[in-house]
Amino acid sequence: MTTRHRRSTALAVAALLAVPALGACDAINTAMDCAKTAVAITDAVNDLQQAVSQAGNSPQDAQNALNQIDQSLKQIGDNTDNADLGKAIDDMTAGVTNVRTAIQNGNPTPDVTPIADAAGEITKVCTPG
Repeated sequence: MTTRHRRSTALAVAALLAVPALGACDAINTAMDCAKTAVAITDAVNDLQQAVSQAGNSPQDAQNALNQIDQSLKQIGDNTDNADLGKAIDDMTAGVTNVRTAIQNGNPTPDVTPIADAAGEITKVCTPG
C-alpha cells in the first residue's frame, strides 16, 4: 500500500468515525436547546402564576407571560420531533389558549394548573439523562 493510498484510507476512516460524533453533537445541542427553552417556559409559567394571582392589578402581565410561553413553545416545537415533547407542547398550548380566553372573558383568576403540569412534563422530557 502506498503512502498516498494509506493517507486516503486514513482520511476516509476518520471521516466515517466523525459522522456519528457529529450526530451525537447535534443530539447534545438539541438537548441543550430543549433544556434552555424548558427553563424559559418554567420562568414564564412562574410569571403567569404570579400575574394571575394579581390579575386585578395588571391583566397585561398575564398576557405578557402567555405571549412569552407561546414564543418559547414555538421555538422548542420547531426544533423537535420527539412525540412526548410534542404532546406536552400541545397540552401547554391548549392550556395557554384556555387561560387567554378566560382572561379575555373577564375571569381575573383562570386555572393555570394545566399549563404548570405541561411545563413540568416539558422539563422532564428535556432533562438529559
